Amino acid sequence: MLACGLVTIPSRRTFDRRLKTMSTDIKQRISTMGYLFVAERLVVEPSITAVDSTLLKANGHVWHKSSINKGIVPHSGIDTGARWGYSHTKGWVFGYKLHLTSTTGDLVVPLTADVTTANVSDNKMYVPLTSSSSSFSVFSLPSLRYIVADPGYDDKKLYEYSKGLGIDLVCPVERYESTPKKRLELVCFYQSVLGQAIYNQRRISVEPLIEHIKSIFRIDPLPVQGFHKVSAIVLLSVVLYQLMIYYNCKTDKINPKSIKYMLGTG
Repeated sequence: MLACGLVTIPSRRTFDRRLKTMSTDIKQRISTMGYLFVAERLVVEPSITAVDSTLLKANGHVWHKSSINKGIVPHSGIDTGARWGYSHTKGWVFGYKLHLTSTTGDLVVPLTADVTTANVSDNKMYVPLTSSSSSFSVFSLPSLRYIVADPGYDDKKLYEYSKGLGIDLVCPVERYESTPKKRLELVCFYQSVLGQAIYNQRRISVEPLIEHIKSIFRIDPLPVQGFHKVSAIVLLSVVLYQLMIYYNCKTDKINPKSIKYMLGTG
């Protein structure tokens, strides 16, 4: 504590205040850390990345849709910043959503991240997550060829946007009688041996990574209320995970499971 310049432990109110005013560049810090793994060759020239999201249950009571529509808060303890979202695995969840991109292969680490309310669709966050406007972006690297995603990202505009980056977006796509020729090309590639091998990287990379981060930092259900606090807590969890993995790589302790013990949560 003294090493941090603290004489006493800050109160919960102090922490809450700091979360509200957390630096807005934390997402850029996550992106820069992601790039650092590649720049220092801890991740060697990634050719496949993955994108996914997860719903995070809000702290406190749920706010039913009928009450939301009427603008009525029936009782205290409701996070009025949260919203309802749906996933095929969890069903309807009142809360927020973590959006994440990651590497695939031997070392799986977060590359970019963002937080929204649970009702924001995945395809709306694809462009912000993969923007290559910064020089410290993995998505600007010529070695990157593919990004794999679930059906929530199956969007014509996103395929075109990805092509502009020099990347092929690989999603599950179905063939129908009226399927246009351009889309048939996507179907054929996804169903090919190469397409399936590429897409299967998602199942062993970003999906378990998200669950691991949630488990380590205990952010589902969330410990705080309000969008700014939730966003700060969740994004801090992501960047801290990156820092711990980076430390493990530098000290030849690359087992991600050891992070729980480093943080005292194991």
